[in-house]
Amino acid sequence: MEWWPSSAEALERLQRRLAELADRATLWRPSGTPQVGAVFVTFSTAREGRPAEWERAWAAAVVPARGALRSAVVSGAVHSGYEPGLLALRAGELLERAARSLPALPEALLVNASGRDHPRRAGLALHLGAALDVPTVGVTDRPLVARGEQPGADRGERSPLVLAGEVVGYRVRTRRNARPVCVHAAWRTDAEVACEVVTLVTARARTPEPLREARTLARSTRARDEGRAPSLGARGPSPTVPLDPGRRALIDPGSGREDPRAT
Repeated sequence: MEWWPSSAEALERLQRRLAELADRATLWRPSGTPQVGAVFVTFSTAREGRPAEWERAWAAAVVPARGALRSAVVSGAVHSGYEPGLLALRAGELLERAARSLPALPEALLVNASGRDHPRRAGLALHLGAALDVPTVGVTDRPLVARGEQPGADRGERSPLVLAGEVVGYRVRTRRNARPVCVHAAWRTDAEVACEVVTLVTARARTPEPLREARTLARSTRARDEGRAPSLGARGPSPTVPLDPGRRALIDPGSGREDPRAT
């Protein structure tokens, strides 16, 4: 299967197929304290000197292992511009490469993207889990197409996100009086398991810890590579990865903003 198509039409066909596969996949349920990793992608803040169709992105992956945090960062040229429901065109392949650069894949993976909350019921969190063969949970700031009420103000309060009569996730209050996060069922996870996983790995901050670590790593590497940090230190710039040499050349892309919604 070609996991990362290059056109919107091909991606939409694949998303429909992935939704069917997810319906038949065996649900994963955590046993004990699962090893939960995360991936996060961020885009260039440079404003000039890039071709209109491209920009540079950085993808970070983290996984806890034996009391330490293992991590990997890759960067590459991606399509510029955000289209709801089609984030996989921009970030999917780069996120997969980051995850596969870890010493080992985790038992479950948090993804800053939606899963079942999607026009074709297969957002990037679900898509990436299928490509990696790892259970995934989506975590975003807001829903994509599902609807639901706000939860109560206390930590742990939640309210369902519903799409076409199906509970596809929850708004979860991970910190008292803070804005809730949207927790999405994705590959081999339902909404209940997704909430359980996020609760297990959320500490004092609003964002689940593995995702917070991946976000910090991606953004700090971007800052260093763009010359906005005091020093690269011993680690040096992140490796620049050509996502598909047959389709695109490595370029020095520039301006891009964080997507207001991840799909």
